[in-house]
Amino acid sequence: MRPKPSLLLSALLPLLAVAACSAPAVGTVGDAQPLAAVTAPPAAAPSTPVARGRAFAQAHCSGCHAVTRGRVSPNPESPPFETVVDTPGLTGTTLAAWLRDSHNFPEIMNFSIDPGQVDDLAAYMLTLRSGAKPVPSL
Repeated sequence: MRPKPSLLLSALLPLLAVAACSAPAVGTVGDAQPLAAVTAPPAAAPSTPVARGRAFAQAHCSGCHAVTRGRVSPNPESPPFETVVDTPGLTGTTLAAWLRDSHNFPEIMNFSIDPGQVDDLAAYMLTLRSGAKPVPSL
């Protein structure tokens, strides 16, 4: 004899209620993650040197420097990237060399850039020169 669907449902409802109440809420502290974060495919990494350089600048440099055109640096002692790349005589080669060694002084700027990321960052920064074509958003 099969149980009636209404009896089965009435037996499962309390179990579902207990399970729902004991599950962590989305957005709480701990290991809970929103469903979208669990099921969404990973974001694709930027594929061009300019896009990778811009992503690096936004993630690692924007705390001190203005990394897009027409902005003021959050730290007044840190020049906007736009100002750096408009330095007379600056080339991609001299910019890359400067980036490799630029943050070894003073101690508050104890920061280094992986050699593989220097060329990407330089490629992005050079797009900020006066008269350069604007870089599309990522």
